[in-house]
Amino acid sequence: MRRLSLATLILALAASVAGSPVVASAAPTVDAVSIDAATIPELQAQMAKGHLTAVGLTETYLRRIRELDPKVRSILFLDPTALSQAKASDQRRRAGHGLGPLDGIPVLLKDNIDTADLPTTAGSRALLAAKPTRDAELVGRLRAAGAVILGKTNLSEWANFRSTKSTSGWSGVGGQTNNPYVLDRNPCGSSSGSAAAVAASLAQVSIGTETDGSIVCPGGVNGIVGVKPTLGVVSGDGIVPISHLQDTAGPFARHVVDAAITLSVLSGKDYTPPSTSLRGKRIGVWAMAGTDAGVDKVMQETVATLKKAGAVLVDVTPANQDTIGENELPALVTEFKHDLNAYLATRPGVPRTLDDLVAFNEKDPVELSEFGQEIFEAAQAAPPITDPAYLQQRATATDLARHSIDDLIAADHLDAIIAPTNGPAWVTDYATGDTSDLGSSTPAAVAGYPDVTVPAGFAGPLPIGVSFMAGRNSDARLIALAAAFERISGARRAPTYLPSSP
Repeated sequence: MRRLSLATLILALAASVAGSPVVASAAPTVDAVSIDAATIPELQAQMAKGHLTAVGLTETYLRRIRELDPKVRSILFLDPTALSQAKASDQRRRAGHGLGPLDGIPVLLKDNIDTADLPTTAGSRALLAAKPTRDAELVGRLRAAGAVILGKTNLSEWANFRSTKSTSGWSGVGGQTNNPYVLDRNPCGSSSGSAAAVAASLAQVSIGTETDGSIVCPGGVNGIVGVKPTLGVVSGDGIVPISHLQDTAGPFARHVVDAAITLSVLSGKDYTPPSTSLRGKRIGVWAMAGTDAGVDKVMQETVATLKKAGAVLVDVTPANQDTIGENELPALVTEFKHDLNAYLATRPGVPRTLDDLVAFNEKDPVELSEFGQEIFEAAQAAPPITDPAYLQQRATATDLARHSIDDLIAADHLDAIIAPTNGPAWVTDYATGDTSDLGSSTPAAVAGYPDVTVPAGFAGPLPIGVSFMAGRNSDARLIALAAAFERISGARRAPTYLPSSP
């Protein structure tokens, strides 16, 4: 089937509604203020009472996509069956056969997650030629839970692993995604479209992926919650890879409870946060002070909020961060070549190897228009995964990253470590590429440990997140702490789509 543009798909969806017995006038919708603030449990309660339908909720989001996404540019493909999915959810609910808390809830997927009925491109025009042959495992879980798959989001092409001079949020398929708070600012990380769309209330939740920073940084700079779970909690089956030793999918949401509900479906384990007090909790504070005055102010406010709630705070600094980074990148380059070639072998009708992709980009009029493919070229020359130097790099990076968290947790009997997730979003500029100089994602990313970002404040009009991290399989504890912080801080506010800022 030929690729449909966003505008064409919206018109097709409108036509399908007009010809359906479930029409817009018969489906209660929600206004912009309500949709930004409403949680999944609140929406489900309204649907249970008959005050809202899944069709009405889906129509609300489709209308917002039509109105707002020309500014944000976060959506690549809409699913033309979205309203029929919602109608099926309403029918289940009326029959008393609801499938759980995600039934009828609109979800967007990062476009490096395989869907058999929609394109999966990783942002590259090279993958437009043919769809995957089957859904990723996590997509199957979402469908089984009754979620309404709205469509696919833009991303930093190849999960930001093509060029050393790349600009986050740009892909050959979708162009540039913008930060909904200030439109000339960058949305950060490879899951840029998934985060920006949720921030703009274009879906209730979305799914992103992270290798190092690509969930938590977009979550932070777009003023929402992002959960990077422990490696292995969510299946990586059917996801375009960088490295199976660091890659994981995870949810974005405007509320911690919504991210937890979504992670529960993705993983098959309940992560719904209990009501947790911060009193007596021991929190390590990795302040990263002195890099940005706005971030320092937000961290000071965060510390004051936690102290007022009764938490015990301990200053910490994870060890060996430079050495971890020096070993992480060459290890990832080797793993990328191996894992990407294995993935491409599952995709009939598209380039079959990394070498084929390099050749495609060299001939394509768009792919190299803004920056190059230096990482692709480095990966071509990378050693195999049996190489002793690579094996030492990976062992060093992973071991030091785990110790950098575990040792602090053990030494001070900590429940979690907090750190600023991000600095203020930078101006998108293809001449300079990404210019962010503050982030805390690497220890948890390289260790394979969980990392949860929650809105903490603003530097001018730009959101700043705080990350909660701890050891392996501490996901539930971190989500509960993040929910408690969210509840007492009330830091998030909706974007206003400023065209620019000083």
